[in-house]
Amino acid sequence: MFINKYLNTYLAVAAAAAAAVAAVPAYAQSYPTKTIRFVIPFPPGGSNDIVGRVMATALTERLGRTVIADNRAGGNSIIGTEIVANSPPDGYTMLIISTSFTTNPVIHKLPFDPRKAFDWVAMLGVGPNVLAVTQSLPAKNVKELIALAKARPGQIVYASTGVGSNAHFATELFKHMTGTQMIHVPYKGGGPALIDTISGQAQICLSSLIQAIGHFRSNKLRALGTSGAKRSDILPDIPTIAEAGVPGYETQNWWGVAVSRGTPPAIIQRLNTEIGVILKAPETEKRLRGEGAEPVIKSPDELGKYVINEMDKWARLAKVAGIKGE
Repeated sequence: MFINKYLNTYLAVAAAAAAAVAAVPAYAQSYPTKTIRFVIPFPPGGSNDIVGRVMATALTERLGRTVIADNRAGGNSIIGTEIVANSPPDGYTMLIISTSFTTNPVIHKLPFDPRKAFDWVAMLGVGPNVLAVTQSLPAKNVKELIALAKARPGQIVYASTGVGSNAHFATELFKHMTGTQMIHVPYKGGGPALIDTISGQAQICLSSLIQAIGHFRSNKLRALGTSGAKRSDILPDIPTIAEAGVPGYETQNWWGVAVSRGTPPAIIQRLNTEIGVILKAPETEKRLRGEGAEPVIKSPDELGKYVINEMDKWARLAKVAGIKGE
C-alpha cells in the first residue's frame, strides 16, 4: 500500500514536471499575444533612441504585435532600467542597454543588481564615438584641442550624456591620456548634450557617431577624430583620435537588449532569433551603417559574457583614471 501510494505520487509529480517543460516551447510559440514595451532609458535624439526605434519598428513587423518604443530618461538610464528590472519576467517589457549600463555600477548606488536582475537577449551593434566641437572653438584638430585645453586648464566645458555614461568615461580617458583639465557638464541624454555643444554652452562632446553624424553633415558641429581602432566608413576623411595625437586611445559604443531575470528561455531565444533576422536584413544593415553603427549578432550567453566583461573593464579604468561619482 505504501509503495503504491509513493509510486502514484512520484508519477503525478513527474507528469506535472513534464507538462511544465512541454508548456514552455508552446508558450514561446504563441508569444507575443499583446503589445510589447521596449524601454529606451534616454530621451529622444540619442543613439539609444535611434537604434531602439529601428528595432521596435522591425520587431513589430516580425512578431505581428505592436512594439512600442518608450523613452524613460533620467539618472543616466537608471530610471528606465529600474522599470524593466522590476517588470514581470514574461518578455513583454524589454530594455535597450548600452555602455552606460556597464559604467553606472562603478559610480552609482543602483536600486537593482545589473549582474543579477536581467537576462540577456541579443546584441544589436557597435559604433565609434566621435570628438565633436562647437564651430566657434578655434581648435581645428586633436593636437590643437589638446594644446588649447592645456593653455586654458579648467576653462573648456565638455558635455556628456550623464555621470557614468560612455561619453563621460570616454572623455575622462581622453583627459587622463592627454594630461588636460576640462569641466564636465552631464546631461540627460545625447540629444540635449549635442544641442548645448552646438549652441556653445559646452565646447566639446565625445558623442556616439550615430547621434552626431547629422550635425556634421549640416555643419553645426566639427568632427576632430573618431574613437575606433580604424577610421569610420562614413567619415573616412576624419582621423582616429589615436592617429591624430593620442596613441592607444580607443573606445566604442554598443547596444543590446535585455529583459527581467526569469524570463522563459524559449521566449529569449525567440527574440534573439527574430533580432538576428532583422540585423541580417539588407535594409537594416544599410540604415544602421548609414548612421555609423555596425550590426553585430551574438547569442544570449555571448552577450551576457560581453556585458560582464565591460563592467569589469570600466571598473578598472575608474581606478586608474580616478573617475568618481558626482
